Amino acid sequence: MSNLIKTQDGGVVTLQLNRPERRHALSLALLEELDAALVSIGADETARVVIISSSGKVFCSGHDLGEMTGQASETYQKLFATCARTMQRVRQIPQPVIARVQGFATAAGCQLVAACDMAVAAEEAQFATPGVKIGLFCTTPMVPLVRSVPAKVAMEMLLTGRPISAQEALSAGLVNRVVPSEQLDATIAEMTAAICASSTMTIGVGKKAFYEQMTLDEKTAYEQAVCVMTDNATKHDAQEGMSAFLEKRKPEWKNS
Repeated sequence: MSNLIKTQDGGVVTLQLNRPERRHALSLALLEELDAALVSIGADETARVVIISSSGKVFCSGHDLGEMTGQASETYQKLFATCARTMQRVRQIPQPVIARVQGFATAAGCQLVAACDMAVAAEEAQFATPGVKIGLFCTTPMVPLVRSVPAKVAMEMLLTGRPISAQEALSAGLVNRVVPSEQLDATIAEMTAAICASSTMTIGVGKKAFYEQMTLDEKTAYEQAVCVMTDNATKHDAQEGMSAFLEKRKPEWKNS
């Protein structure tokens, strides 16, 4: 049985974590499959948006502790480096990535949600970074978490391991929307339709620029944004979009 199920419907690609017997824990094998899938999607011009999902009461329980005890330093280094590479890959590919969170997202599972560009959670979903309780601080999950929520919210989650509710996650900025579980798919479909209606080229330019400017001071960020927007304005789709708006018609994208 594959650790990851990939399906595509039009421009929407779904990557379903598929280790229900291990609460969809991120084994090394699953992380490698997820990373490879993201690389493939990133190069696929037919892919417009990515959904990361799972099934059951748990979205993702984090690293698989069953394969982590009694290992050599080199093994841990490979596992955590692979995880870090995969999480960064989510943000490096041009397509927007949406987490579909139907249940618990803990430790590296919470990290995965934080790493995604957007997230939609069911009302019963919860989020936690409980590594401190087992003597292994959630240091790598901390990286995207503190870039998604205020520092004091992240510190409380990291220092206490206390789960936060979907509504708390929404208030903190970890997820975009919280809906009844039966509305999860319809809500995500609405978001993907809005994304797919725009130029793929433009979406990719915007996503890359968004993450690049986050670590820059304001002056440098503006300087970079001016360069990006100037180049963007010369592209076919920008010219087509502006002309279509002025002519009150639907634009015809060439994604260039």
